[in-house]
Amino acid sequence: MIKIAQFGEGNFLRAFADHYFDVLNEKGGDYSVSIVKPGERGNLDKFVKQNNIYHIVFCGIEGGSPIEKVKKITVVKESFRYYDKKSFERLAKESDLRIVISNTTEAGIYYSEKDRMDDLKNSSYPAKLTVFLYNRYLAGKEGVYILPVELIEKNADRLKACVNSYIKRWNLPEEFYFWNQEKNYYCNTLVDRIVSGYPAKDEEYYQDLLEEKDELLTISEPFGLWIIENKGNIADYIVQGNNGIDVRIVDDIEIYKKRKVRILNGSHTNMVFPALWYGLETVSDAMEHPEVSTFVMSTLRFEILPFVEGDFELNMQYAWDTLQRFENPFLNHQLISISLNSVSKWKARVLPTFIDYYHKFGKIPKNLTLGLTYLIYTYKSLSKKEEGYFFDAGFLATYELNDDPVYLEFFLNGGTIKEFLSENIWGIDLNSFDGLYEKIQENISLLEKEERLELL
Repeated sequence: MIKIAQFGEGNFLRAFADHYFDVLNEKGGDYSVSIVKPGERGNLDKFVKQNNIYHIVFCGIEGGSPIEKVKKITVVKESFRYYDKKSFERLAKESDLRIVISNTTEAGIYYSEKDRMDDLKNSSYPAKLTVFLYNRYLAGKEGVYILPVELIEKNADRLKACVNSYIKRWNLPEEFYFWNQEKNYYCNTLVDRIVSGYPAKDEEYYQDLLEEKDELLTISEPFGLWIIENKGNIADYIVQGNNGIDVRIVDDIEIYKKRKVRILNGSHTNMVFPALWYGLETVSDAMEHPEVSTFVMSTLRFEILPFVEGDFELNMQYAWDTLQRFENPFLNHQLISISLNSVSKWKARVLPTFIDYYHKFGKIPKNLTLGLTYLIYTYKSLSKKEEGYFFDAGFLATYELNDDPVYLEFFLNGGTIKEFLSENIWGIDLNSFDGLYEKIQENISLLEKEERLELL
């Protein structure tokens, strides 16, 4: 058996990695996934109730015709929280454990000097992973393949750097440091699949389709791509080819990553808040709206594509395919879902393109600046309630925004736009880009007068 420790229980991992391993089992493989919930928010009641079994419905267009395929997933064998110490340590010491996967969003991989081994509740995912690996080392077990799927540059390299920093800070044995260096393979990855999650508005239809109640049901597009850096004997455990998703093991993933992150994720992130303030709810709604869809396509053509490395024709084809995927009316991909951790997403997915454009043309890009304007305006519009942070985007459209409390409370605590554009937020002082602060200030003044910004 090949066991996988999966840090994260969200829709994406269930419809991506777990689906992949489930398909491998159908083809004669012997894979088993153990979910470790790394965060405090939410619970695992649905997993317990359903014995970790759930369904994915793949919706989209194939060969010019709509499809709707149901897939039952049975590869997940257990699920528990990281503070279930007995299960946490037992899994770490499993002889059959070969792979560790994580998806803790772009904001999840970071190092903090405040993290402690004896306080994992208030510590980062890399801190939790360090403790997990230390338990494995103490048990004398062999190393594992670590495949983070967080959409950040060199995700595995950054995760490994964090783990090594904790080893040093916590004064763990030098032998453990060398074990982590030599026995564990941290493989950078790129993932690509649009997963819209639980179909709350069409719940009755899908439960009838399944002929049973499934509170973990998630809706996904058929397209799936997983690029994995080739290290060690990873090909012994990850099967290349199309097994539910197209898997490629390559020596260098950077061209694939920049193409996907800048074109698909960058477009998603930059469209979210303009589309929400235009009264739209889903990505397909945005692509049906004349002004918003033109904004998305114009941004992609003139402000993003020129700064994506690699074969221009392949980049153009991927951009065209991306727009087709955005138009998929069956996904019901909620814009507010994409808004999760928007500051870190904009920093990772959009800011590099913004910088490239500015350096080439000596001016700020119009559409990316509009996207940033709407992001800042949204955070300025937040009100704090007992259950969270909310903003009103039009008549009867109230949304909860989820992000790091530092960003959510920034303007509530008296922060200014100039301070929000500072290096403390973005890692670079955006005020240094000529005209950016003035343009955002001007745009937000108009929005505060309830004048919608023109996107064309």
